[in-house]
Amino acid sequence: MQKDIMSEWSISLGPLQLTNSLLTSFGITLGIVLISLLLTRKSALHPSGTQVMLEGIVGSIEDAVHAVQPEHTRQLMPLIGTLWIFLVIANLIGIIPGFESPTRDLSITSALAMIVFFSVHWFGIRSQGWRAYFNHYLTPTPLMLPFHVISELTRTLALAVRLFGNMMSLEIAALLVLLVAGFLAPVPLLMLHIVEALVQAYIFGILALIYIASALQSQQRHLDKSQTEKGNAHE
Repeated sequence: MQKDIMSEWSISLGPLQLTNSLLTSFGITLGIVLISLLLTRKSALHPSGTQVMLEGIVGSIEDAVHAVQPEHTRQLMPLIGTLWIFLVIANLIGIIPGFESPTRDLSITSALAMIVFFSVHWFGIRSQGWRAYFNHYLTPTPLMLPFHVISELTRTLALAVRLFGNMMSLEIAALLVLLVAGFLAPVPLLMLHIVEALVQAYIFGILALIYIASALQSQQRHLDKSQTEKGNAHE
C-alpha cells in the first residue's frame, strides 16, 4: 500500500481500531522482550563483547537513576530503563523505510504519560501507604488540594504533548526539507533525526524519574517530620 510520510492507516476488528502506530508499538515491545530473553540467557562470568555492551547500557541507566533517586534506584530501574529503551527505539524507527515513529501519534504519547502518572502514585503509595501518601495533597492546608490535582493533570498532559509535538515537528521539518532540497542533504537530516530522537527519549524518561522521585521525597519529608514531632513529644 502506497502512503506518504504523514499518512495513517488502521485495521478494524469490530469496534476495535488497530492503527499503524499501535501495531508498531506492540512490535517494539515484543521485540524488546524477546531480545532481552535471548541475550540475558547467555550471560556469563567472563562476558562477551555483546554482554559488555549491554552491561554498559544498563550501568549508564542505573547511574542516571541513582543520580536523581539514590535510595530507590533498584525499584525505579525497571520502569525508567524500559521507558528509555522503548522510546529510543520508537523515536528512531522512523528513519527505517516503511516504518513510522509511533511517538508522533498523540494517543501513544498519552498512553506513555498515563503510565508515568499512575507510576508516580503507585510508588508513592507503596513507599509510605495510601493514607500518608494522599495526606501530602492536603498540606500545608486542605485548600491546596485542587491546585495539587491540577498540577498532576497538567504535567501529565504536558508530558504527552511535549513528546508528540517534538516528534511530529521533526517529521514535518524532514518532509519540508526533502520537498525543498530533494535528496541533496540526506545525511545531515538523518543525523538531526537521530540526535533529536535520543534527546526526546532522554527528556521524557528523566521527567518521569523526577516526577516519581518528587513523590517519594515528599513522603520521606512527611515521615521525617512525623518522626521529629514524635521525638519532641517524648522529650
